Amino acid sequence: MGNELVCKNLYKSYKKTEVLKGLDLQLEKGKIYGLIGRNGAGKTTLLSLMAGQNPVTSGEITLDGQKVWENQEMMDRICFSRELNPTTNFSISELKVKEYLKMASIYMPNWDKEFAEELLKTFELDANKKLNKLSKGMLSMVTITVALASKAEFTFMDEPVAGVDVVMREQFYRILLDEFAESGRTFVISTHIIEEAADVFEEVIMLDKGKILLKENAVELLDRARHVSGVAEAVDKVMEGRETYRPEKLGRSKGVTVLLKQGETLESDTEISVQPMSLQQVFVAMCGKEVS
Repeated sequence: MGNELVCKNLYKSYKKTEVLKGLDLQLEKGKIYGLIGRNGAGKTTLLSLMAGQNPVTSGEITLDGQKVWENQEMMDRICFSRELNPTTNFSISELKVKEYLKMASIYMPNWDKEFAEELLKTFELDANKKLNKLSKGMLSMVTITVALASKAEFTFMDEPVAGVDVVMREQFYRILLDEFAESGRTFVISTHIIEEAADVFEEVIMLDKGKILLKENAVELLDRARHVSGVAEAVDKVMEGRETYRPEKLGRSKGVTVLLKQGETLESDTEISVQPMSLQQVFVAMCGKEVS
């Protein structure tokens, strides 16, 4: 099929540490994906591999059936705007915002200069300020500007709103949705601020310990996610034969998370309570501890 980015049996190791373990993933064109996982799950590594910025240890990544790695034609269609850290990257620390954007434009064949300038105004960024003089939130807005102005068919963002205040975060999601509606580009957004971004995601990709735990339409996932609690015996009886997540016991009471099958329902009664869940609650239940 055309217009798909496909990862097949991906492995990635750094020295003796295996970060990705036989991962399979298919990204269709024209969707906003949310990539969520705990720290160290392999999210940034996966994005850098898919963008052709990092070689796989084994497996392959293709776009429209053509390999991405060392294939300029395919890489031109992908943008991974990485987090900026002038303290560790001295080569860019002295650059002004406008110089950094000019440099980015050289690598992005579909660069939209007017859009970039418009975004600088919206985010109240001073084009003449040096990167090493910007706050973490402002640096995030520079990476967002690069990602959006790149106009790349497949655009990846890793923690795009790190350090950004709530007003600008809302502004970013609004601009993202406008751009998506107008262009039909594919976005993959990795973030820890799940609740805020949940309404933006069309599909959710949950990554856990280097493997895809789940890839599903966000609305359908929440339609079938339930937290069931009540008297332990009654909960166990109702949950018999089902896969449950994060059981919690308190005295004679018990609570579990369950993903119902499509079309299946489960009602509260005198012994059990059945509650809908948020995306963040589902993530915490399936991946263990609270999001940091």
